[in-house]
Amino acid sequence: MDILIRNTGEIPIYQQIKDQLKAHILQGTLGEGEALPSLRLLARDLRVSVITTKRAYEELEREGFIATVPGKGCFVAPKNLELVREEGRRQVEEHLARAVEAARTAGVSRAEVLEALELLYEEE
Repeated sequence: MDILIRNTGEIPIYQQIKDQLKAHILQGTLGEGEALPSLRLLARDLRVSVITTKRAYEELEREGFIATVPGKGCFVAPKNLELVREEGRRQVEEHLARAVEAARTAGVSRAEVLEALELLYEEE
């Protein structure tokens, strides 16, 4: 499992860690019940503070993607299909919001955007 951290940019490091771990879980790279690296090990490997990795893990747990077992560590939580669908919807909405903004900036009409979306959605 690779996690790449960019020290330049607007995305906080804990968010980069959280987003990449979440992507690994959603894609199945990290399977249900699989152990995550300890907070200290991950912090050492990424050369970041343990506080940073702790925050990423806490947010993943709060969102239901991982579970902490006291004395044993953090593990990928059983997949909740509704949670996976909701995350997918959230990502689609983010991408669509960017597409709408780009369309407005370029003067592309709503009808043209909907037509493009229909074509793209039907593409195999």
